[in-house]
Amino acid sequence: MTNPESAGHDYDVVISGASLAGSAAAILLARRGVRVALLERRSDPEAYKVLCTHSLTANAYPVLDELGLIPALEKAGAVRNTARWYTRWGWIEPRAAPQGPELPYAYNVRRSTLDPLIRSHAAQTPGVDLLLGHQVNGLIREAGRTVGVRASTRQGEREIRARLVVGADGKDSAVAKLAGVPAQLHENGRFGYLAHFRGLPLPGQSAHTWFLEPDMAYAFPNDDGVTVVAVLPDKKRLPAFREDLEGSFLAFVRALPEAPAIDSAERITKIIGLVDYPLHSRRPTAPGLALIGDAALTGDPLWGVGCGWALESAQWLTEAVAPAAAGRGDLDGALTGYARTHRRRLRGHQQLAADFATSRPFNPVERLMFSAAARDASLARHMHRFGSRLIGPLRFLNPVALARASAVNLRHRAAPAPAGGTDGR
Repeated sequence: MTNPESAGHDYDVVISGASLAGSAAAILLARRGVRVALLERRSDPEAYKVLCTHSLTANAYPVLDELGLIPALEKAGAVRNTARWYTRWGWIEPRAAPQGPELPYAYNVRRSTLDPLIRSHAAQTPGVDLLLGHQVNGLIREAGRTVGVRASTRQGEREIRARLVVGADGKDSAVAKLAGVPAQLHENGRFGYLAHFRGLPLPGQSAHTWFLEPDMAYAFPNDDGVTVVAVLPDKKRLPAFREDLEGSFLAFVRALPEAPAIDSAERITKIIGLVDYPLHSRRPTAPGLALIGDAALTGDPLWGVGCGWALESAQWLTEAVAPAAAGRGDLDGALTGYARTHRRRLRGHQQLAADFATSRPFNPVERLMFSAAARDASLARHMHRFGSRLIGPLRFLNPVALARASAVNLRHRAAPAPAGGTDGR
């Protein structure tokens, strides 16, 4: 490197983890003139994350568009994700308003398709060096700040120095642990198992979620005709569930309202899952260091938001630090800006998710909004924007929305009940 600003550094930025967040950050930073070392502990460029919802919520679409991945995703058969949510008041089915624009969407796509795609895109970006088989096992620190990493490779130990080290290495981030960044944990009152099926049609090819209070389930259609089906029961059910995992999983799915026809579909994977998946969050910056994706914040998998937040956090970091990372600004100030954006955009979502992860039934405000959304098209669209993480909790629960929900439910209660039916309260 011949630029005087780069003296003493092998790269401007070194990123640990070449999955969604890391690859996206590498691409976006390199396009802004930042030289990036993208490290991946696995040696196989086709490696991918197995345990995932395989969902990119609509908040990720602008990032995918900036990355230039939309045409490739469409060609790969990624499914535009519309949604249906089952509640005790019936189905919430967001639909575009008459003569209105289509609802925002992103994609459901298997990580076996998505991960190699975005990693290859990063490797082909000028300014990015993809270094496979590099596992970070230490940080280089000088004067209280991180200035590089130590990585083990097949050829032995290697040191790579940079102005900024980025941890994009998942919820068990080695970078965060080596830097001594603690995690705030929130216990998850549900456990989860999932399997992949081929030949499992869903109405409208929509992503289905069942709110069974407290149990949960979802079925998400993906590329190549594969649907991922997941169950997330209350942990109180775990001992009995594990006595016959396959039988319990299939019985749970068969009992769902409008259950997917799994008995006529082909199951193409084992039933896999986790019995303990706490939510956690970390302070996303330290001197010379930033965390993105699950390394900074791991949400409840039932909401399918992790992939979208991984891409968004990569974009937020890039927008905040790119000039400073290339030696043209105050890096510490830029990191402060990234941390502020990360906190403002995600803290409210995480707090609500952590509260709901206690495996409780809906609270009064949730009952108000969910019941009204099952009865009113505009509130169903409003819920879609929140579920897609395009708006935060404050906008979701704004006074106008709460007033409309109250009016919808009052009208419902005042209407005559169908003969032989109930009012669905």
